[in-house]
This record gives sequence, structure tokens and C-alpha cells, in this order.
Amino acid sequence: MSDPTRPANRLIRETSPYLLQHAHNPVDWYPWGPEALERAKREDKPILISIGYSACHWCHVMERESFEDERIADLMNSSFVCIKVDREERPDLDHIYMSAVQMLTGHGGWPLTMFLTPAGEPFFGGTYFPPVDRHGMPGFPRVLAGVAQAYREKRDQVRESVEQLRGGLQKNELPPATADLPADLAVAAARALTRHYDADHGGIGGAPKFPNTMVFSLFLRAWHATGEEQFRTMAVDTVHRMAAGGIYDQLGGGFHRYSVDARWLVPHFEKMLYDNALLVRLALECWQATGGDAECQRVVEETLAYVAREMTHPEGGFYAAQDADSEGVEGKYFVWTEAEVLSLLGEDDGEVFCRYYDVTREGNFEGKNILHRTIGLDQLATLTKRPRAEVERIVAEGREKLLRRRAERVPPARDDKILTSWNALMIGAFAEAAKVLGRDDYRAAAERGLAFVRTHLMRDGRLLRTFKDGEAKLNAYLDDYAFMLNAALDVYEATFDPAHVATARALGEVLIERYEDREQGGFFFTSADHEDLVHRPKPSFDGSIPSGNAAAALGLLRLYYYVGDARFLEAAERTLRCFSGAMTAQPFGFAHMIAAADLYQRKPREIVVVGRADDPARRALLARVHSELLPDKTLVAVEPDARERLPIAEGKTQVDGRTTVYVCHAYTCSQPVTDWDALAPLLRAC
Repeated sequence: MSDPTRPANRLIRETSPYLLQHAHNPVDWYPWGPEALERAKREDKPILISIGYSACHWCHVMERESFEDERIADLMNSSFVCIKVDREERPDLDHIYMSAVQMLTGHGGWPLTMFLTPAGEPFFGGTYFPPVDRHGMPGFPRVLAGVAQAYREKRDQVRESVEQLRGGLQKNELPPATADLPADLAVAAARALTRHYDADHGGIGGAPKFPNTMVFSLFLRAWHATGEEQFRTMAVDTVHRMAAGGIYDQLGGGFHRYSVDARWLVPHFEKMLYDNALLVRLALECWQATGGDAECQRVVEETLAYVAREMTHPEGGFYAAQDADSEGVEGKYFVWTEAEVLSLLGEDDGEVFCRYYDVTREGNFEGKNILHRTIGLDQLATLTKRPRAEVERIVAEGREKLLRRRAERVPPARDDKILTSWNALMIGAFAEAAKVLGRDDYRAAAERGLAFVRTHLMRDGRLLRTFKDGEAKLNAYLDDYAFMLNAALDVYEATFDPAHVATARALGEVLIERYEDREQGGFFFTSADHEDLVHRPKPSFDGSIPSGNAAAALGLLRLYYYVGDARFLEAAERTLRCFSGAMTAQPFGFAHMIAAADLYQRKPREIVVVGRADDPARRALLARVHSELLPDKTLVAVEPDARERLPIAEGKTQVDGRTTVYVCHAYTCSQPVTDWDALAPLLRAC
């Protein structure tokens, strides 16, 4: 963290917590914008762009080592125009320059350090650079001197590098589109991905291990289609393993970013809003697939309690992230010594608690302990020769005591900007939890989150990217529109307020008008009226969040089945066609797109419930529908006397004055039914 006693640079006028962390560096930082770019052109200086985010551990390290060093800052200021970028505010810049550094070095990550011409063209870069030559990496001063000299004396080589990188950015390396989507694409892709499943610890692959929620959601989709037990087992076991590991905050709930080992034990300790939103939804899908798995429900409830407690704006929006570091030490807030636990809980209860959470004198992380579970409560009762109820009480009371003590520590910094796309993911998670678990408080949280976006992040029908301290700014991106479209439909299914479908429709209109590539299919990351950059990306791979193109295809398909406007179906078809070859060739990076393709191929169960909102029979039938894993469904509920209806509810009436359900699929509708025994087979038929 920069020294606030030093004079401030231009970043002091920004709202991003990450940029403000650098506002008192001796580096003459600019935010990205015309002022910096015009100075670079006027003085013919190369640009040094440094991209990171507030919860990034190595970003903090490079700041302490280099950006706070007066000598290194002087080198930066004398030879470059220095620009600091929050990747979460400007994912367009991050995508372009991360792609460039991956072409240069074969890998990427943050902090991202890139050198540009005054026109914004990349020509050299890397990620973290140490302050001196170390471990085979050149020191940052040596890099700065070499790049500055090359720009002054070897312009031909700089231009050659620019042209190579520009060509690489514009090259489409995806497999060509196919004439038709392969039959049973989702099941075939899921089967291919099972080869990478870690049967020992759950998850995909080895260390480092990421949640990969889109892959496991695809597994559950394949289980629903085939009944093959391996798919469900892999998804549920992975959620259980993560929930028992150090990647899960055993005291406060919520998931850390990823695990550095294969066992989910040692995480990178930052907590990201999007991870927790996606993992809540996966746990809910596992709950549905298992008929009510208690561990999955616990994960959902504890994670959403954490979000409500620590990550929610007073008006309902959701904050972006919490740092990995506390007092400059990664993980310090979350780890314990055996002596601390025994002192707090007493010897007898402390020993039971330590056995349950594998707390030892030696520790499992730099001499301290990351709480994780290696046994269940029944095993703990047997090992300690105590009744199960007693060990359950000891563990529960111990968690509360440690959580209260932890609250007295210096907490990790919180990035309290509110990002539209990430909020959409959490709004959808709350809406889904409201439906599946029947929780009105979750429904209210989803509605408040959506209202926050409408109030603060929408202007003249257009979304903005970020909100902080009363200020909303920056053009929204593909992810913002696509995720928010899906979130609005999720909230509709939790409330049956048609205004939410209208919101989704308006967002879909903007997507098609300003983001779609009408020639090749798919959607660009930036709108047609976005500022000119060296490249206009069209990202397609799932990363830590689903691909915006996948979310757009899925959302537009869902929207079509609600409103019947063929333009949404046709745009989704163009997108699926664009990426059809890639889905078959690279299923790991296209799991969410494959889910959209599966909806397109199988077509949804269109479920219409006609009955009064206060009718217990309607509530009971909806609760049973929500308890089922139905990956492809469109759910509408209307009052019997409602005049304005969504198209799929037109003409549908009650039978004998009772709540009545209609199920249509592939242009064929069932007879209306009024009880669960008649409805269940209609929902479960493949």
C-alpha cells in the first residue's frame, strides 16, 4: 500500500480501490485515458501499462518492491508514460494486453506489465518483475532500461514486434464452424472431460486447482440426460471436497479463489464475488440432483450468509472482492495456531475441535493452520468416545468463538466497487437459492440487487460497468449485458413479475444492436460505440467466469422462449454456429457454450402454472418443480384472471378452479394437470 504522507499522483481522482492503492506511489501514474495517450504521442514516449486488481497478492508485492522504490520510480517516470489499470474495471484492455503477453512469453497472469507505442500497440511485456535479478528473472530496472533503449535506438525491431503481435491478436485460431451441431454434444463433451477428473480429491486436474464450476454443471446436465451415475458423483463429490478443504472458509463461509495444491487445502486467500456466486449455483444443482444433500445446502446457506454480512452494499448491490493479504501477509486473517485454539476453547473442547479441523502444533501453512476437515462428525464422535450430539455442539460453539475472535483481527481490505456482470452472477445465485430452498430473504436480496443495477448502473437504457462512492461510469461490456439478461430471467422465475422479463428483453435488444458480429456470428466484447483500441476482441473461452458469448447465447435462447421474438433465437443460432467447431474440439473451454447448445438441441420444458399466488396448492407445486434438477426449462406462473400474459401463457386456464400446470416441449403440449403425481412424469421425461 502506498504511503499516504507522500504527494498524490493522478490516481487520487479515481474511484477504483485498486487504483487508489497506488495514488501515493512516487510513480507518475495516469489512469487510462486521453490525457496519458496524448502525452505519449506529444513526447514520443513509450507507454508502460501495469494491470492488476485489488485482491492480487503479487500485485501488492510488485508495488512494495518496485512502485514504492524512488529509484525505480524515477526510471519509470523519465522514460515512460506510466498507466495503471484495474483489470476489473477495464477487462477490454486486460484481454488485449494479456493476449499479447501470452504470445510473447507463453504464459500470463497478474500483475501484467506491458510496454506500448504511443498508439497503444503492444511490443514487449511480462507479468511480475522483481526489483533485482532473481531466480532467472531480470530485475525490473534492467527491463526498464532495455525497453527504453530499444524504443530510442531500434524502432525497426519495435515495429516488427508490433506487427507480429497485432497479427496474432487478429488471427482467429478457433476451429472452423461446422454445418450442424453434433447430436448429444453435451453428453459427448462431458464424457471427454471425465478423463481429467481427479478421483482422489475431486476437481479437474492437479495443482493449482480451480473450481471449474461450468464443467461440473455440464456433468449434472449429462447426468440428467443419461442417468449415468458417474456424472452426478463427480459433481457432488467435488463440492463436498471443496467444502471440507481450506479453499472454503470453515468459520465465515464462502470460497477463496483457488487451491495451490491438488487437495483443496492451501488457497490463494482472496475471495471473489463471482466464485461464490457460481459455486452457490453449482451446490444448488447438486442439492437438486441428490434430492436435498445436506452438505450442499450448508454450503449455500453459509456462503450467502457471508455475502449478506460482508459483501453487500446498504442498497443491495454486491462488492467485488476481499484481499488475500492482511497486514501485508497473505492469509494472516484466516490461519490459527494450536495454542490459540486451545487457549480460546479450553483443553478438552479444544482437542475435539482441533481433531475435527486438523489443527496441529506443526501446522499446515507456514507454521500455522488452515482449518479443513478430514473426518465427519460421526467419525469424530467415535475417535473421541463422545456422543455425536456433544461433538456437534463443541464444533458449533468453537466455530462461533473463533469467528468472534477472528473479527478482532485486522481484516483483509475489501474492494467495494460494484461491477455489473459480477453482480448479475450473485443476483442469479440468490434468485436460484430463493426458488430451490424456498427462502423469501434470498428472493428479497435478488430483487434488491437487480433494483440496485437498474437505479445506479443503467442510464438511458444502457448499462455502465462499475459503481463506487455514488459514481457509476465506463461503458458496459458483453459480460455485463449477457449476465444481467440471465439474472433478470432468474429473478422473474423467483417472483413472476413480468417487469423482469421486460428488462431482459431490453438488454437483449442492446446486445444484438451494439455487440453482435453479424458477419461471422457471436458477440464482440465491446460495443460498436466503444473507444477505438488496437483490437476488438470476441472472447469465447470460459475462464473463472463463463464466456460472455456463451452467456449471451444461453440468455437469448431463454429469452426467445419467454417472448417468442425470433430475432433472439436467430442471434443465438448464429453464435452457436460460430463456435460449433470449437465446442467439439475444446470442450473444457466451452462448457457453458455447450450448455447453451444443449438447450438449443433439446429445447426446454415450458412450464406454465395458472393459479393464485396465495393458493397453497400453487406454492406446493412450484416448490416441487424447483426441487427438481431441470437444466432446460422455462417457468411461468400467472393469475387466472391476468389479462396481460407472456406468449407461452396465452389461452391457458384453470381446471375446475384449481391451480393448473401445463407442460409443453418441442411444440407439443400435455393435457393440463393439477397434482404432483401427474406433473412429475411430464417433467422427468427425457
